[in-house]
Amino acid sequence: MRYFIVTSFGLVAALPAAAHAQWKEIGKTAAGNPVSVDQKSMKTKNGVTSARVQVKFVSPVQTPQGTWRLSRHDAMFNCAKKTVAAKSSTYYSDVAATKVVKKDVISIPGFGPAIGGSMTQIVLDYVCANKK
Repeated sequence: MRYFIVTSFGLVAALPAAAHAQWKEIGKTAAGNPVSVDQKSMKTKNGVTSARVQVKFVSPVQTPQGTWRLSRHDAMFNCAKKTVAAKSSTYYSDVAATKVVKKDVISIPGFGPAIGGSMTQIVLDYVCANKK
């Protein structure tokens, strides 16, 4: 019994933070890919909102590194300037987000405009509309 309890606790502790995310679908890209935001991750400091974003690819994306079925991004949104900056991007070969194909971490994120119909534009519009 003790082994079961210790093993169960270990498995729960090992779950990634994303497993505890509160994903809310907020729109679709021009290509029809659903875009979601982790409600728990949204934090605003000095007028810049940080959020964790997820995109499920309706049609898997073929790349030299492997097939992308899901991507997650840590990004920042400046509503006053209508700009965005990515802090990191992770691409997965499965929709459960367990098999990483590619991971990029940007050491010095730079803000720029969001492209219409893109994931960044959808999230920027959502974040800025829900700002108080």
